[in-house]
Amino acid sequence: MSSLRGFRADLHIHTVASACAEIEMLPPLIVERARQLGLDVIAITDHNSAANVAAVCEAAHESDLVVWPGIEVQTREEAHITCLFDSPEQAEALAATIEGHLPHEENPEAFFGVQLVVDAQGEFLRKDALLRQVACGLSVESVVSLVRERGGIAIAAHVDRPSYSLVASLGFVPEDLDLAALEVSQATPLGEIHSRLPQVARWPLIRSSDAHTLSQMRACFRLTVERPTIAEFELALRGEAGRAIELLA
Repeated sequence: MSSLRGFRADLHIHTVASACAEIEMLPPLIVERARQLGLDVIAITDHNSAANVAAVCEAAHESDLVVWPGIEVQTREEAHITCLFDSPEQAEALAATIEGHLPHEENPEAFFGVQLVVDAQGEFLRKDALLRQVACGLSVESVVSLVRERGGIAIAAHVDRPSYSLVASLGFVPEDLDLAALEVSQATPLGEIHSRLPQVARWPLIRSSDAHTLSQMRACFRLTVERPTIAEFELALRGEAGRAIELLA
């Protein structure tokens, strides 16, 4: 009998560590909303930060919700790359490297908003004063390599958007780039993805919400795997051994 199971996923969610996220994006509220939506797997992907990934993992600990720690890195080309891992320690290690390549400037809160580090209950711990809503000094190739070295996978974020995407920045997706997949936003209808974006034809695709509010979270695709791990996810992206991805409208 097959041991494969279906998992509903949303792999691009921001917390209050991202200046552009609403104050409601706190670990317990994110977990509660995910369970209300029937989500099985979510990923926390703040801008150039992994400050709250452990808190969300802890908030979900007593539930059946799986949380993948991640980061949304803004490369020097102004492209956003979603980086996903199995453990908070992996994401935090990448975040420490990324931080070393950010400009040493203070976050202008009046312009971007505050960046908050919180605990699993959503209680305030500290403000993050470093400017993170900007490009780091690393290239797309360097970021993808760093993610692979740390046991994770890299996904080009919202490639259908006119800014902060790999397609918008470069005009194409380099064929030799070691990406696991491309992410298409909810703004592009499923039936129009390939006609609007012929550049994505050879790549595995996922959809994600890029949620900055609780109301933006949603079940974006169904993941068929044995268990919800990064390695199994990558098998599903390649369509191997019965694993599969099904995009949801």
